[in-house]
Amino acid sequence: MIAYVVEKLSNWFETAEQSRREAYLAESTDIVQLEQRIRELESNGYSL
Repeated sequence: MIAYVVEKLSNWFETAEQSRREAYLAESTDIVQLEQRIRELESNGYSL
């Protein structure tokens, strides 16, 4: 039972983090800024 709850919480946090990254990328004003933000996220260990 505990493993199930931990798995659900983990999935929820992953989804929330992905939404946060997508919103950050969506705020880009042009393609150059978008590419810079993608590189920044990738250099911090996030895969897109």
